[in-house]
Amino acid sequence: MSDDPIAKGLPPVDLHEYGGKKDGEKQKLDRRLFMQLLVFDVPAGEGADAHARELLARLRDANVAAVVYADLMSPRGVGLLTWSEQPAHFVTAVRPLFSSGALRDAELRDDYAMIGRSYGTGHEPDLEWFLLRRPVENVMHEAFPWHVWYPLRRSGAFSKLEPIEQSHILREHAALGIAYGQTDAAHDVRLACHGLDAKDNEFLIGLIGKELHPLSHLVQAMRKTRQTSEFIQQMGPFFVGHVVGRSSAK
Repeated sequence: MSDDPIAKGLPPVDLHEYGGKKDGEKQKLDRRLFMQLLVFDVPAGEGADAHARELLARLRDANVAAVVYADLMSPRGVGLLTWSEQPAHFVTAVRPLFSSGALRDAELRDDYAMIGRSYGTGHEPDLEWFLLRRPVENVMHEAFPWHVWYPLRRSGAFSKLEPIEQSHILREHAALGIAYGQTDAAHDVRLACHGLDAKDNEFLIGLIGKELHPLSHLVQAMRKTRQTSEFIQQMGPFFVGHVVGRSSAK
């Protein structure tokens, strides 16, 4: 008997990410980048900036690529963004950072723990760059010290729409992001987190820029799109971070 799922009447399983055509062929790639955000408060009476600097030093010593943030909304808050193509990296390389030293007593804020994976929309002209390098280039850009991260979930009604209607809705939403990016007001990182998020969110969004106001302005402008006004069921919490420093893997 054949083991072919199609022969058994089962749907085919395709785990590739797809982009636009390149050299006449549709691009596909079975690689993606995972990014994780951890946010924690340092113990009362201890300096958050000192903890952030210690964390940054340990990241550099451990050769872990990362961004360390000062939390705008918490005087004791520090944020840590790390990434890898291998999700086990967060267990084997990132978690040990919190097992000793001053970070051992850090109080993790579970509501702000976020993780997602890069994905293709089927239209990217350079799929490999979009999936693996573009997110890193945005968060590591020295001219962009303000980063806003938040998860979101669409309502089930969006999934029931015809593909052509979904495409029109997403195109309206994407046009705003492109417009802000072309003026260098705001750049984005878009990640999927289906089945990864503790609260069943579907996407993780990062907004990156030179100034904070344009990032807030973009979120405000997005509220008028059909996707946000009709089909977004939940957004947030929003983490607003100012970059303390960056660590590059060698």
